[in-house]
Amino acid sequence: MAPEQPFDGVTVVEFGQFVAVPFCAQLLADGGARVIKIETLAGDPVRRLMPVAPGETRIFLSRNRGKRSLPLDLRHPEAPAVIDGLLRSADVAVMNFRPGLAEEHGLDPATLQTKYPRLIIGQVTPFGRSGPDALRAGMDIVVQARSGLMVANGRSTDGRPAQGDPVSADYMCAMTLAFGLASALLRRERTGQGGVVHTSLMQAALTLNNNQMLRIDSLDREAQEATMSNLGQQRQDGASYPVIRANLPSTRPSPMFRVYFRTYDTADGWIAVACGSHGLRERFLRATGLTDDQLEANAEEVPEAHYAEMEAEAEHLFASRSTAEWELALWAAGVPVSEVKFPFELFDDEQAAASGMFHDLAHPSLGNVRVLAPPVSLDADGFRGRGRSEPLGSETRALLSEIGFSQAEAERLIASGVTREG
Repeated sequence: MAPEQPFDGVTVVEFGQFVAVPFCAQLLADGGARVIKIETLAGDPVRRLMPVAPGETRIFLSRNRGKRSLPLDLRHPEAPAVIDGLLRSADVAVMNFRPGLAEEHGLDPATLQTKYPRLIIGQVTPFGRSGPDALRAGMDIVVQARSGLMVANGRSTDGRPAQGDPVSADYMCAMTLAFGLASALLRRERTGQGGVVHTSLMQAALTLNNNQMLRIDSLDREAQEATMSNLGQQRQDGASYPVIRANLPSTRPSPMFRVYFRTYDTADGWIAVACGSHGLRERFLRATGLTDDQLEANAEEVPEAHYAEMEAEAEHLFASRSTAEWELALWAAGVPVSEVKFPFELFDDEQAAASGMFHDLAHPSLGNVRVLAPPVSLDADGFRGRGRSEPLGSETRALLSEIGFSQAEAERLIASGVTREG
């Protein structure tokens, strides 16, 4: 008999849309959970973002596989009865309502904990549950701006800060929430008690920016206060973003990044190298034939002209040979190196295929659809890529029956408009 998946027997009710909660619930479904996705009567908004099949988009397919969907008008007077039927037998409820909406529907953690003491409630908020920004709405680009991640990513458009990797805070939030829910389920096995798991998009963004999120008061506070004062004056004076950013000490890259930790043009593309240690820099020099008579010195104390000269020499050298030649030479020397690939190239990438990073699912109208596999593995296929979700409204009667409604009651609920089918 094959071992069970880690979330076999776990029922998850998802009140989620867009990214963080839906992707988290998909991860649980990949681990064997039975996920029921509650949608508005019109469906999750991402169903309508450039459909590739009726009610399905690329975005929807990427975050909602392996689920069963139940359309439900949460404002309808009869909706609480349906929700109660769902949550009475559920193990987990996950939600990312805009601030204040969960309370309006009686789905806030405090209310749910009172009614269902064994239920584990997972909640995502934009900026946290308390504080001056707790009631503000937020999505990934707004949170990247608020958290400093946008500046840390270093991207700009027409001289102003620009969003970094698409919805990176959302996906980090989803992974964090999944970890929290798994932890809460483990604790419930020991104590019998449910609980509330909370994370926020802002916390996820700060986690992505972890390298810069450390301040040693005795070393940093005075300098940071001076920088804050200067920043305020620059804003008041109307200084441009590039000027301001160039004068922020925390954003100045080490001079050695001009040579040892960067991308290069090659004769036929681009290549990335990462020499984050002294030993790796030595290997880089041996593989390229470049020399650095300041290698043993503190990089921050080396004259800027030294690295500028090395940079020009290195750029000329890398441009003289192909990407494949450089990749082979540097890899043989033990230097972390890779050609720069475009995302679509990864669908047929040999390494991705060998490591099972993609999953093919059969779609009745689209044919084969290649999607990312679960991002974590567990022996004996503990996590498995799931198939597409059935069309919205196609499982309404079956789901209502499973939570205790008779055929006549289901007919009445559909007729009343609290839910729908088809």
